[in-house]
Amino acid sequence: MSMSGAPERRSAALGLALQALLVAAVLGGLFWVVQHALEVLRGRGVRSGFDFLAQSAGFEISEGWLDYDSGQPFWRAFLAGFINTVRAALPAALLAVVLGTLLGIGRLAPHALVRGLCAVYVQTVRNVPLLVQMLMLYFALTQLLPDSAEAIRLAPGVFLSKGGLSLPWPLREAGAFWPHGFEWPEQGGFNIVGGAALSPEYLAVVGALALYTAAFVAEIVRAGIASVAPGQKLAAQALGLEPGAQLRLVVLPQALRLIVPALTNQLLSLTKNSSLAVAVGYPELVSVANTSLNSTGRAFECIAIVMAVYLLLSLAISAGMNLYNARVALRGWR
Repeated sequence: MSMSGAPERRSAALGLALQALLVAAVLGGLFWVVQHALEVLRGRGVRSGFDFLAQSAGFEISEGWLDYDSGQPFWRAFLAGFINTVRAALPAALLAVVLGTLLGIGRLAPHALVRGLCAVYVQTVRNVPLLVQMLMLYFALTQLLPDSAEAIRLAPGVFLSKGGLSLPWPLREAGAFWPHGFEWPEQGGFNIVGGAALSPEYLAVVGALALYTAAFVAEIVRAGIASVAPGQKLAAQALGLEPGAQLRLVVLPQALRLIVPALTNQLLSLTKNSSLAVAVGYPELVSVANTSLNSTGRAFECIAIVMAVYLLLSLAISAGMNLYNARVALRGWR
């Protein structure tokens, strides 16, 4: 037993060593490319290097979770842009998965009207460029909605207007982790007072990313469900399961094996497509990089930072989805 296991351990160790060498070679190559590019720029009298990251940025960022002002360094501005990118991509991904799953199930519904409506949505949305949809949604939010003084009351403490979406926000005392209550927005004389406000730019980015990606997720879910053998569905019916239970307990767990790998690609595309937010003025990573580039003239450095951040984001998403895929590949959802 130990003799048969030794070759397997040596093979695994050799595989890890080769992977480590490959990673080291790639990182070394990237380092050489960056250093060579900087040397060429210096040779032509162009200021280069990443030393500007420690200098004062000198520009404001209109919104975000990170406490930032114009007197702080460029690296903090890039960090604020990165957080804004995640702030938009994460809820958009969750909405896209939920909506896409419902649309995919609707594409296989027994009712012709439901199937037709879902098909029209999928075929329409995925054949219109994302940038066009984002601009249309932004102009709808900023032009068709009423002013803040006449905001639409969607629910208690929830208002929608040209100023964005106002929501209740938890209140926390200094040093406390759990909130002790909520600050509720109220209709003021000229605008909404209190609570938290989501800007039209943020709503346009999240909404466009979610609606566009959901159309592709719907087709992935539809294909995954259709791939499950009819005998599995018949067996679930023979057990007396309701249609909803059949889908949840029998069909979807087996469909996930095909859904998850394709879904990973869509989540990666959604994250990278968030860079289009610069078109509507949302201050995500690319927007911050453009402003920094114009302020410093360090085009290569700013673009390199953006590329590195999106690469790391993509690798993190791929790693997380691969772990999830390994869980559902053989035994399904539990």
